[in-house]
Amino acid sequence: MLSPTRRTFLALGALSGAHLLCGCSDDGKDGDHHKPDPDLPLRARAVAATDALLAAYDAVIAGPGAAKADTLQPLRADVVKHRAALASGQASPSASASASASGATSTAAVSSVAALAALERQTAGARLADLDAASPALAKLLAAVSASDALHAAALGDTGPIAAPTSAASPGTSASPSASASPSASATTTPLPTAAAAGLQAALAAEHAAVYGYGVVGARLPSGARRGDGHASYAAHQAQRDAWQRLLSTGGATPTAAAAGYQLPFAVTSAASAGELAAHIETQLTAVYANLVAACTGPLRATAAEALRETALRAAHWGSDVPALPGLPDSDGATPSATASA
Repeated sequence: MLSPTRRTFLALGALSGAHLLCGCSDDGKDGDHHKPDPDLPLRARAVAATDALLAAYDAVIAGPGAAKADTLQPLRADVVKHRAALASGQASPSASASASASGATSTAAVSSVAALAALERQTAGARLADLDAASPALAKLLAAVSASDALHAAALGDTGPIAAPTSAASPGTSASPSASASPSASATTTPLPTAAAAGLQAALAAEHAAVYGYGVVGARLPSGARRGDGHASYAAHQAQRDAWQRLLSTGGATPTAAAAGYQLPFAVTSAASAGELAAHIETQLTAVYANLVAACTGPLRATAAEALRETALRAAHWGSDVPALPGLPDSDGATPSATASA
């Protein structure tokens, strides 16, 4: 059952602040100023893929998708924002040439809205190929852009699985479970790095709150499809909570316990406000998982990116207006959140 088992309230304030616990610094040392930026070739590849998407949008909007221009134009505007963020710090003109060439070859077969949706889905997976090689800040950005690509694909009707890029896992390390599946225990036997452990503890605390929050949501949803959606989200967060607990335990850390009390950000008195709470929970979690991407490396970073994508998809499903870069601060420096209660 989704009904709460104790009289507590959801600490979405904890979700709003939890991402602060898992941030990690990517400040370079003074001696690094003259070294080549290893992120530059990764940014060039990401910009090339983005230009291919922009060319595909232009081709479809000008042709077979003209009747759906009102739907396609806002998605294209997101892609423009992706390009601006990815191109930041990229001074080489060769990157633009590479992007143009990639776009010309990649969009030849994009002759319908369905093909555009498929390209968005494929790009969402391909963006993660450079995730582990990227700096924490760029990895966080790549994960957010990938999540947005997946949102676009779903909005255009393609809800197929996002194919993870193939990569060699480190010996003795297995990929951690995702928010969308019931995972098996991690094979990690060595202590977790400090930043990763802190990020996982923050994610676990957020999932404790989310599990309780969906208990409140489920109690207000009527029988039917919407209640089924509530059950599915509740189960996903239970699975993710349990996954983080196992991973922390096998990594030598004591998993943080659920808080003794939680506070709702607003009163939940109807099915409508229950849906708003679900959207709020998922939106807050995007920031938590974006920061977990930056705090981790290897297979765990890929798992954090998947968790970011899944919570962004659920946020959109529950009616949240997900920004172009899920989980990242907006242009004014604010993290994605709804107004917290006093």
